[in-house]
Amino acid sequence: MTLRVLMVDDSPAMRHFIRRTMALSGIEFSELLEASNGREALVHLRRTPVDIILTDINMPAMSGEELLREIDADCELRHIPTLVISTDATELRVSRMLALGAQGYIAKPFTPEMLRAEIERVLQVCL
Repeated sequence: MTLRVLMVDDSPAMRHFIRRTMALSGIEFSELLEASNGREALVHLRRTPVDIILTDINMPAMSGEELLREIDADCELRHIPTLVISTDATELRVSRMLALGAQGYIAKPFTPEMLRAEIERVLQVCL
C-alpha cells in the first residue's frame, strides 16, 4: 500500500527530517505533500485527497489545534486520520489533541520504527 501523506510543520528542517524518517521506516508513499501551517494544509486538503495528515501543533497563521478543529467541522475532511507530531508530550496536551480528533500522537524526537508503528496503528494496516 502506498500512501499520500500531508505533513504540516512550520520548520523546513523538521519537514525534511520527517520525509527522511518516512523513507527510512520503509513506508511507501506515492506523494508527500508539505504545508508550513494549518491554512496551507487546508488548501492542499481541498485540492488533493490524502490518506493521513502528520501535523505539528505550534505554527504561525493556523496552529495544529486550529487545523484539527477545521478538519472536524468539515464533513469532507473529517474522515482523514491525523497524527500529531510535537515536542509537547505532556498528558494534558496529548489528551487535548486526541479530544480534538487526532487519532495518534508522537513526541519529538522519534525513530523511523516509532513513526511506522504509529501510522500502522492509526490506519489499521500493516505497511
